[in-house]
Amino acid sequence: MTKRVKGSCTTILVGKNASIDGSTMIARNEDGEGPLNPQKFVLVQPEDQERHYQSVLSKFEIDLPDNPLRYSSAPDATGKNGIWAAAGINSENVAMTATETITTNERILGVDPLVDDGIGEEDLTYITLPYIHSAREGVKRLGALHEKYGTYETNGVAFSDKDEVWYFETIGGHHWAAIRIPDDAYVVAPNRFNITDFDFDSDDTMYAADLPELIETYHLNPDSEGVNLRHIFGSHTIKDTRYNNPRTWYGQMYFNPEIVQDPLDQDLPFICYTDKKISPDDIKWVLSSHYQNTPYDVYGALGTPAEKKLFRPIGINRNEECHILQIRNDVPAAIAGIHWLGFGPNTFNAFVPFYANVNDTPESFKGTTGDQDPTKAYWLNNIMGVLGDTDYDLYDDSESDFEQSTIASCNNMRIKADKEAVNQKDVTAYLTQVNQNMADLYMKNANELLGKMLMLGRPKMKLAYNLTD
Repeated sequence: MTKRVKGSCTTILVGKNASIDGSTMIARNEDGEGPLNPQKFVLVQPEDQERHYQSVLSKFEIDLPDNPLRYSSAPDATGKNGIWAAAGINSENVAMTATETITTNERILGVDPLVDDGIGEEDLTYITLPYIHSAREGVKRLGALHEKYGTYETNGVAFSDKDEVWYFETIGGHHWAAIRIPDDAYVVAPNRFNITDFDFDSDDTMYAADLPELIETYHLNPDSEGVNLRHIFGSHTIKDTRYNNPRTWYGQMYFNPEIVQDPLDQDLPFICYTDKKISPDDIKWVLSSHYQNTPYDVYGALGTPAEKKLFRPIGINRNEECHILQIRNDVPAAIAGIHWLGFGPNTFNAFVPFYANVNDTPESFKGTTGDQDPTKAYWLNNIMGVLGDTDYDLYDDSESDFEQSTIASCNNMRIKADKEAVNQKDVTAYLTQVNQNMADLYMKNANELLGKMLMLGRPKMKLAYNLTD
């Protein structure tokens, strides 16, 4: 059976003491195999959650609990390959993003083979997020599901609540390990096994019960001292040095410019610390980046043609959607969850800070059809991305102005809404309308940007002739 894999995502995690406002943040580019896979933004009510779930891509099925929570979600628009709920925030202000497709090695796959009819990325958010009340509970539920049903792919998953951020990685068919990200730390994780140093006796780690025994019995640890899960279960391939490691290198260079590292390094750190307080704007910039001011920037002037193609960028044409799931600590719980969202190539879009405690999502972001429709944010953003890519230098300033003005205006709406929400009789209905206002502003600004791009680009068309030529 051929499984569909969203195989090129990039994850960023931020603890509450590392963020600019004391919030936790988990973020991910959801990237696909092909350039177009329509996405939508929906709000799933408890009555809409299936009680019996059947996977599309495998034989996996499960009876789900009868008490699901409401949650936001960014699934595939067509559903032909399953739901792929991707990421969201539930009504208990618990966030989940799934998944970061990661690599492994033949040693662990020989010991614990993947399970062809197990669970996969298609299923994980849908069968987990509506049933958890904390990040730790999310780790425990997902771990139990993996041990019982197995998985047909290797993935990384993140959970957060207002206090904690956890990163979870699957190991072989039935094993897993998870680690709490320190409150003052951040993580940049590409498509490889990421967890390094691991303490089986810590309150800040969880794992399949027999994982230590499995490592010992099958002689899986290549290190003479310590437990480094990346060394034990991960890959160390040439592809990692071109496809994965440079993304970590560039993200860490952005947050820690004082540290000099090699983009080819197989042992770049997992958990990192910086004196800079990290904002959603920082995360968006990194997840939109393409190695600016280095020889590896496909749009830049520093490198040779070969260098420009050497490394896989973070912002890429296969960006389907990107989210920052922010749980704030300086506001009431009713307005704490912010589901930042952008569709299409991140280099050419802007993120909207949607409230999670709502009754519905804006129609322009639902994108309920797989047909091309520029009245939907997904399609409009992809049109801008294709046009912008034809002449990056020509359109860059206009796109940057669009992004700055859009996010600034949405932030201003959010700041006002934070203050006014406490006076509302129906906070959820009020926030639903605020989200609609932000979506309307976004679509207006995006259409204005598209018009500017057309005016700038039309004189550059080769199909031109002038009598004075």
